[in-house]
Amino acid sequence: MIRQAKGKTPRRPPKKPSSNQKDPVGVYCRVRPLGAGDEECCIEVISSSTIQLHAPEGFKTNRNGEYKETQYSFKKVFGVSVSQIELFEHVAKPLVDDLLHGKNGLLFTYGVTGSGKTFTMTGSPGQGGLLPRSLNMIFKSIGPYQAKRYVFKTDDKNGMEVQNEVDALLERQRRENNLPVQKTSSRQKFDPEIADMIKQEEDFEADGIDEDSSYSIFVSYIEIYNNYIYDLLEENQEDAIKPKWNGGGTPVRQNTEFIPPQSKILREDHNHNMYVAGCMEVEVKSAEEAFQVFWKGQKKRKVANTRLNRESSRSHSVFIIKLAQAPLDADGDNILQDKNQVSVSQLCLVDLAGSERTGRTGAEGTRIREAGNINQSLLNLRTCIEILRENQMCGTNRMVPYRDSKVTHLFKNYFDGEGKVRMVVCVNPKADDYEETLLVMRFAEMTQEVEVARPVDRPICGFTPGRRQRNQAFKEELTRKLEERGPTGRDVPTIISHLVHSLPPLPSCELTDPHDDITLPRLIESLQNRQRIRQIMIDEYNQTANTMRTMLQELDSNLISNDNFIHEQNGKLMEKDKIIQNNKAEIERLEKRTKMQEHKIDILQKTTKIYEDDKRLLQQELGTRDQRLHKEQSEKRRMEQRMHGVVSDTQHKWEKECDRRVNAMQLQMQNKLWVKDEKLKQLKAIVTESKTPGRPDPPPRQTQPQRPSREERLPAKRSASPSPVPTTTPVRPLHRRSRSAGGEKWVDHKPSSSLDLGTVLQPVIPNAIQVSAPSEKALSKCDRYVLTHQEVASDGEIETKLIKGEVIRTRGGGQSVQFTDIETLKQELTTVPGRKRKSSEGKPANGAPTDGAWTDVETRCSVAVEMKAGSKMGPGYEHHGITKRRKP
Repeated sequence: MIRQAKGKTPRRPPKKPSSNQKDPVGVYCRVRPLGAGDEECCIEVISSSTIQLHAPEGFKTNRNGEYKETQYSFKKVFGVSVSQIELFEHVAKPLVDDLLHGKNGLLFTYGVTGSGKTFTMTGSPGQGGLLPRSLNMIFKSIGPYQAKRYVFKTDDKNGMEVQNEVDALLERQRRENNLPVQKTSSRQKFDPEIADMIKQEEDFEADGIDEDSSYSIFVSYIEIYNNYIYDLLEENQEDAIKPKWNGGGTPVRQNTEFIPPQSKILREDHNHNMYVAGCMEVEVKSAEEAFQVFWKGQKKRKVANTRLNRESSRSHSVFIIKLAQAPLDADGDNILQDKNQVSVSQLCLVDLAGSERTGRTGAEGTRIREAGNINQSLLNLRTCIEILRENQMCGTNRMVPYRDSKVTHLFKNYFDGEGKVRMVVCVNPKADDYEETLLVMRFAEMTQEVEVARPVDRPICGFTPGRRQRNQAFKEELTRKLEERGPTGRDVPTIISHLVHSLPPLPSCELTDPHDDITLPRLIESLQNRQRIRQIMIDEYNQTANTMRTMLQELDSNLISNDNFIHEQNGKLMEKDKIIQNNKAEIERLEKRTKMQEHKIDILQKTTKIYEDDKRLLQQELGTRDQRLHKEQSEKRRMEQRMHGVVSDTQHKWEKECDRRVNAMQLQMQNKLWVKDEKLKQLKAIVTESKTPGRPDPPPRQTQPQRPSREERLPAKRSASPSPVPTTTPVRPLHRRSRSAGGEKWVDHKPSSSLDLGTVLQPVIPNAIQVSAPSEKALSKCDRYVLTHQEVASDGEIETKLIKGEVIRTRGGGQSVQFTDIETLKQELTTVPGRKRKSSEGKPANGAPTDGAWTDVETRCSVAVEMKAGSKMGPGYEHHGITKRRKP
């Protein structure tokens, strides 16, 4: 067996070019009357095409501090007093006209929950909505031109087939025999909830209907619940399931469980139109029957009681009206048996579930999940509309995410293909719905800017118009002629009497004379003529009977041969039936495999969606980080420029300071040199005077040095150069002594474990609150804080530290303490009392200070112990005073 080479996948047939002319989406607004319990209204109808929104009291104002009022324009605005018939005449009637002329249409209601969408679409008894009025107008227009039932037949691929009336009759009989459906009369009693939806005086009828065509209407009803599609016209949707058995012979489920509704899938036909595969399409012949089918599915729709709506729709419902139209043949008697001449158009009436906030509806459990799916599907619808608008206005080619939601995926061909799209925005004027209504208005305003290709007219079949009327006139004339000719058939007694009257009449048989020789011969001759005529008639009858017998025999033989032929054909049909059964089994297997593959495709699509979402989030995060990095780099560059300026300023400042210090140091060194020069001059003068001849040496004195005279003690006159700068270290302003003498209020924190040392000098802080443990109340009343801390020093003595700080208010309303400096109090005990030593005794030659200089009381009083706040080093000694000069 030679295996064929695997070829390439055939290319997808090109999509039909859409019309160059485009029309914007028609958006209408309907305002619901204010409820009895609602007092404040936030919507005002300004004109027939404009409404104005008022922010309710207590709502967030704009920047100017005034209430912000916004106006929105629509194609037409319907106020609270507008009737259902007026709404239908402006919104749905043009779509029904297009449907009857072979064009597609889409009409959907949009708004928040409780805004009147279902009432607008369905209505109530005596006030029929858009859906029942559309059905009534369709059947009023095509009533005389409807085809018989089952002449049009769906092919389960969103197409339509046509069959002759004989096949349609057999199909009807087969279905009536197989399906135990109760026949309903034309006077069927309808549900009182849907009775008298439309009054007779409110009927509409379309103009320009093609009378040379036959029509048939098919309806289907689906709902999209939690992003799954369910058929509301299925009979076994709520039946109990049988127990399923696994490989071990154990039931998988209990008998008490119910089969969940089988979700349907979306497919694309050869014209690139989306349809629901496996959806039941019911052929209807009247508006009452069609609305009865709709009401049957409406009872299965998912509704629930919420805080905002007693019967809130939990799913999106789609009612599809499909019109099949085919032209009559040239004689105008039968439908043309050509599938290519069948035109199919459809009108989708969509009742979208309302967007809601779970906080307002009080949803819990399953209701939260339903609300989340509803809001997500509406968000996807808004996203698709926004991207379509951007592509059309900006010329971009962004991909529209139709597949993210079943709602947008189902109506993809309306926005990308041809058709007319209209939307009715229902709003509730109560103040509680102001925020949701604002979002709805923004979406409606954006939808009006989207354009859809205008549908083109279907081609004409080419037959002569007026065929149906001519055929009907011919039938009426033929019937009249037959009635004028009278009855053509006669019964057997009439034929026999006619034959008797056709024989020659008998002469008079009355004998008046026994010797009459005329009457009897005349009678005999007449009877002989009758006998002869009778014999001729018998011969003709026998000849005709033989001919008829021969014909019957031939018919019998033909019948037998036909029976044999039929038997043979039945055998062939049985073989064909077996082949068909095998093909059906194969088709079922392939369908199951297809469903499995589609399920896998759905899983892969969901996984792909998750990955795309993650990719989008990562790209957004990457973009955010790039922006942050760019911002940090720009901030870094600005900081570098700022720091460069600061460094330049600081460098310039320090250069000036260094120059100033160098000049000061040079001046100081010059002063020192001048002082040394003066001392050297004085010493040289003394040495010179002591070696002068003629002057006797002074007598020896005791070792005690002589006090210099007053003139000698006086310093020599200095030059005009500046005086030398003292060499002591300057005191920093930050290391000041306690500021407790000011008018600030202090918290004096002395722990209970502190010891009383009995010293003479004690720290006294005026205007202070003494506490043993700090508290928030005490800190809130003061500005400064001091902690008395005692510890044992390295020499074994107790050392007292006063840790000071400032009380700072924090943003949270509390207080915090920031420590600024530390004062150390130390007590020393002298062991060996000594005599006061002079600083001049034992002074080394190089002028370095000795330990005796620290024993002087004046020197010790001029030294303080201080430690910087936050320093890791121990307290250091700095000489902050100039030693007082002693008198000689």
